Amino acid sequence: MLATCCRAHCRPRPLLALVCCQPRFASAKSYDPLRVLFCGSDKFSIASLQALDHEKRQGAGRVASIDVVCRPEKPVRRHLRAVREVPIAATARSLGLPLHQIDTFTTWTPPTPPHGPFNLIIAVSFGLLIPARILTSAKYGGLNVHPSMLPEFPGPAPLHHTLLADRKTTGVTLQTLHPTKFDEGKIVAQTPYPGIEIQARTVEELQALTAPLGANMLLQSLKDGSFVPPIKEAGWYKSALTSRDFTHASKIGPKDRHLDWTTWSADDILRRQRVIGPLWNTTETCSIGNDGERKEAKRIIWDHGFHLLKEECHLFPATGHPIIVGLRRAMPKVYIRTCDGNVLVADSVKVEGEAATAPFQAAKRNGLAPIPKRVDGNTQFPHDFVAFHSPLT
Repeated sequence: MLATCCRAHCRPRPLLALVCCQPRFASAKSYDPLRVLFCGSDKFSIASLQALDHEKRQGAGRVASIDVVCRPEKPVRRHLRAVREVPIAATARSLGLPLHQIDTFTTWTPPTPPHGPFNLIIAVSFGLLIPARILTSAKYGGLNVHPSMLPEFPGPAPLHHTLLADRKTTGVTLQTLHPTKFDEGKIVAQTPYPGIEIQARTVEELQALTAPLGANMLLQSLKDGSFVPPIKEAGWYKSALTSRDFTHASKIGPKDRHLDWTTWSADDILRRQRVIGPLWNTTETCSIGNDGERKEAKRIIWDHGFHLLKEECHLFPATGHPIIVGLRRAMPKVYIRTCDGNVLVADSVKVEGEAATAPFQAAKRNGLAPIPKRVDGNTQFPHDFVAFHSPLT
């Protein structure tokens, strides 16, 4: 519903009358029809964009226009032979929305839509800080949909860190955009206490759970005008959990995949590989060349992951020291004892610079373990197992 003009008889002559007749949405707080600059990237942000576009097409008067900003396509894979586009770009094109692909705001100025300059900036899983010159130019500033219960897990990877911390509940937060810091704005809305139960086991599943919640929260804010200043602080989570240390959800990198056998339990390892993918260690390799024996530390990638050994095994030299079991079988496997006494099994090994292969083949090619020679020309080995030369670090 649109509010009617505040004058009974608006004449076309005075400029004031034209301003007065500008439609404003009647809600808890009135505001001008929104000309949105939407900054996003992934499936989480796509849900909010689609909801916003649906609101625009409904013709209720809340959203007048939407322009989409995303990062440009990037070269990926080995030797950078392929390019990858952020998912939201295809969505913007399919919705017929103007698309701007930029890698920095330094030299970029937003264009002016047909009905006037942008009056609201919305950033969802974007990755770039919206500069103050753009935020202050928008009448209603900026909003961000964040997939965690802020102030816990601020940062670029909240979904990953929520699962890594084995949280039982989660939620979403709608906050204003801060001109100089990420995730430091005022909280406009937040999932009610105690949050929603997490049944997801992967980032993709958790994203599918939280994305519609964030989209609905954004639309609700448009309906009640809660984003219009003065903004009432709606965050409750920090005061409810003052004893908890709030974790920064830093970007997932190689160090997060570096497996620590001395402190990570079997559950920790299986959870981490499920959430962030293949883990890695280093171990000693041994090769024979013209200059004799050469030993070198190389990265071992557990590209196919682990599964828990169900039966009992007593063959282990130490925690984190692999043994190859099944030398007399077609598919030997790597067994590794964890610090909590469990045993994990890897069916394949990927040595740095090589393709994944069976543990026996990787060990023989790289000298990971003292593979015994065949006995009397037969295909049998004197033992069915052999330990790596060195523990994993």
